[in-house]
Amino acid sequence: MAGLAFDTLRDPLRWIAGDASEAASRAVAPRGAQGGGTVRFEAVSKTYRSAAGEIRALDRVDLDIPAGSIFGIIGRSGAGKSSLLRTVNRLEAPTSGRVLIDGAPIADLDTAGLVALRRRIGMIFQHFNLLSAKTVRQNVALPLVVAGVERGRIARRVDEVLRLVGLEARADAYPARLSGGQKQRVGIARALVSDPEILLCDEATSALDPETTLSILRLLRDINRRLGITIILITHEMSVIREICSDVVVLEAGRIAETGPVWRVFGAPDAPATRALLEPLTRGLPEDLAARLLPRPGPGAVALLQLAFAGQAAPDLSALAAAAGAPVRLIQAGIDRIEGRAVGRMLVAVADGDGRAESRLRALGCAIERIGHVAADD
Repeated sequence: MAGLAFDTLRDPLRWIAGDASEAASRAVAPRGAQGGGTVRFEAVSKTYRSAAGEIRALDRVDLDIPAGSIFGIIGRSGAGKSSLLRTVNRLEAPTSGRVLIDGAPIADLDTAGLVALRRRIGMIFQHFNLLSAKTVRQNVALPLVVAGVERGRIARRVDEVLRLVGLEARADAYPARLSGGQKQRVGIARALVSDPEILLCDEATSALDPETTLSILRLLRDINRRLGITIILITHEMSVIREICSDVVVLEAGRIAETGPVWRVFGAPDAPATRALLEPLTRGLPEDLAARLLPRPGPGAVALLQLAFAGQAAPDLSALAAAAGAPVRLIQAGIDRIEGRAVGRMLVAVADGDGRAESRLRALGCAIERIGHVAADD
C-alpha cells in the first residue's frame, strides 16, 4: 500500500471526497423513478494549453444522451473521447459551452453541489485502480467509507452490488488473486455502490481479452436493463459499440463526425472517420475471387454483386433469386442483428443473362454495388 501514489487513485476518489455529512446523506439514497439521468452538451469546446501551444480537444460539441440509454462515444486516439466524458462529472471543465445533467447546468455548482453531482455518477476505468492491500469487499465499500456512511448500511449495500456483478463468493479475496475480468467486475461494483444514475465507462474493456470483454459487456447491458441506469462508454473498438450500444457518436479531431442509432451508423455510414473505424469489421472481396475478376463480362460469366442492408429485413436466398429472375449463389455474408434490424453485407453471384438482375434486385430496397464478373464455375 505504501508504494501506491495518491495520483494513481485520484480519479476514483475525486468525486467521493468532500463534506462527509453531505455525502453520507446521499451515498445510498435510491434513485428517482426516472432511473437514469439525461446528459446534454451544448457547444462544448475544450482547449489545453502547453509549452507547444494550444490543443483543441473538443470543438463545439452538441449532443443529447437520453435517460436509460447505453450511449457510445468512439473515435481514434486523440479524437476527444476522454475529454468529453470527463466533462460529465466535471473532472474537466469546458473552455466554453455547457454540460447539463437532467436539464441543470453543472458549471456553477458549489462544493456541496459538486459532491451531490458526483454521487449520482459512477465511473469505471480501464486499469481497475483497485487497492492491492484491501479485499474485494473493502475496495467496493471505499466510496461509502469515505462518504461516512454507517457501517451496517455499507455492509448491506456492498453485498447487494457483489451479488449483482456475480462476485459474492470472492468478497474476501485480494486483487492479486483475481482475473482481469473479476477485477473489472470489482470496479463496476465500486462504481455502482453509491446507486448512481449515470455510469461512465472509460475504455472499460480495452485491457481484457475478447471472451472477457463480451462477458463484461453483457453484465453492463444487464445492469442497464435491471436498474435503468444511463451508461456512457468510450472506446476505439466498433465491435464494442455494436455489442452493447443503442446510439453512438463518432468523434474526429474533437468534432462530431456522425451520430445516430447504432444500426444506422453501421449500416449506412456517412463520414470517412466512421467508415475507417468500421473497416476492420468489414469483409472485403476474397483474394481468390479478386484474382479471377474479368475485365468485362464474357460468355457464361456471372455478375458479382454486393448487397448492403441498413436496417431493412435481409431476404433469404430464394427471395433474392425470385427478385433477380435468375439463380443466385451466396459467396460470403456478414449480417448482424442490431436493435432488431439487419445490418451488413452479402456478396452473391448472379447469372445476369439479360443484364437486368441488378435493377430487379434494387426493388428489395438494399444498396447494390457491382463488383465485376467471374467465370460461372469459379
